[in-house]
Amino acid sequence: MNTTNENTIPVLGAGTFRLKGDDAYQSVITALELGYRHIDTAQIYGNEQDVGRAIRDSGIKASELFVTTKIWTEFLSKNKLNASLEQSLEKLQLDKLDLTLVHWPLPDEVPVQSYVEALAEAKQAGLTRLMGVSNFTIAQTKAAIDAVGVKEISTNQVELHPLLQNRKLTVFLKQQGIQTTAYMPLAYGKVLAEPQILQVAAEHQITAAQVALAWSLQQGFVVIPSSTKRANLAENLAALTVKLTAENMYLLAELDRNDRQANPDFAPDWD
Repeated sequence: MNTTNENTIPVLGAGTFRLKGDDAYQSVITALELGYRHIDTAQIYGNEQDVGRAIRDSGIKASELFVTTKIWTEFLSKNKLNASLEQSLEKLQLDKLDLTLVHWPLPDEVPVQSYVEALAEAKQAGLTRLMGVSNFTIAQTKAAIDAVGVKEISTNQVELHPLLQNRKLTVFLKQQGIQTTAYMPLAYGKVLAEPQILQVAAEHQITAAQVALAWSLQQGFVVIPSSTKRANLAENLAALTVKLTAENMYLLAELDRNDRQANPDFAPDWD
């Protein structure tokens, strides 16, 4: 689970979206007990303090972990970003983030360059080891690359699961050498009721969640599922050992129907 070099993101992490207070704390501390070493949070989740408490109480050294947070839209200006990231570090009880992302792109009238450069300055100031983006379209990712160079964009974290496969974007990211991170890899549990996924799960004698996660992992995506249940956290981690057949992957490829779960009114015009 540990990184193989300084620029590698561990391929399976514990997400914390929608988890607050003790739920967030218990989820993270349980994940760490089970062997997770990649934890994903965000300023807007309101749980960085709980995540930080869990990391502290786990007794695991920060150097053995990979912790990601995301800068919320109101803090993306150059005069706010560093201070907000310093607050995140204080809440997380860390000296430096492993990865910091622009959580959502700003409206088109605000140049991508302005806030991606602000994040690059935070990286240069030593607040984060790696940087990247989230919920960026191809055009917005190109603008980010033009602003700071492709090597500075470690990942684009986007909603991705068998029901929303985002093929144009993932092909583009792969061509650029940018890692795709899949959030909501189980589509709020919707994938768990899909007959084709249940068919593959029965064939391999595994869970539907493990099928969906293995589908992402075998394509080279990072996945960050979340759960408050120890059994589910353990099952998700075990997806690392699942090997789907080419026929399984083909069957799941046919499930794509652009079924997007995260589409707020400020979202970009998706590819």
